[in-house]
Amino acid sequence: MKATYLDPALGQYLFAHTTEPDDLLESLAKETREVAQRQATMQIAPDQRAFLTMMAQLAGASNAVAVGTFTGYSALRVPRGLAPGGRLTWFGVSEGWTAIARRYWERAGLADRIDLIIGPAVETLAAFPADPPIDFAFIDADKPNYPVYYDLIMERLAPGGLILVDNTLWDGKVADPTTDDEGTRTMRAFNDKVIADPRATSIILPIADGVTLIRKK
Repeated sequence: MKATYLDPALGQYLFAHTTEPDDLLESLAKETREVAQRQATMQIAPDQRAFLTMMAQLAGASNAVAVGTFTGYSALRVPRGLAPGGRLTWFGVSEGWTAIARRYWERAGLADRIDLIIGPAVETLAAFPADPPIDFAFIDADKPNYPVYYDLIMERLAPGGLILVDNTLWDGKVADPTTDDEGTRTMRAFNDKVIADPRATSIILPIADGVTLIRKK
């Protein structure tokens, strides 16, 4: 369980009362654990999975982007929630991990709804067109560049559009005054940036390692 700040029994209760993934998604999660081993912790947590699809559905999203989604679990979850004809552009850096993702996109019948762009997202996202505007985004990549990804997406985000950002509670360390390591300082600075942004309204949800939900005014 990623939400280490929650009582384990409460965490298990939450999982038990969250809609379970289908067999295809479970297969992807299992292969990721087998292939990535210790790195498999980068995969989104069970309680985030249904949440991603539901938020895309509620947003009525049609032009979505995802930055840094590992073996593609979230890149399967988001398209399932898009409006008819909607597309997801996934910005990744690893040919190896995305090769796994591509197989599952094909099996899910979603390959024609996902555009994969390989390369440093700071550069590839900066070249992404502003028209049509983005209406839904998920950020789960290298933490030092979170502010850059956030600004690049916000500039291209439609009014009322949503951004979801992962790991914003950072194992609960952001609220611990005795913790002052670089990663914690980075995440605190990002959280401070978002709450001070006059373009946005936001809330940090205690889902997994913390998910910030941001809506552009």
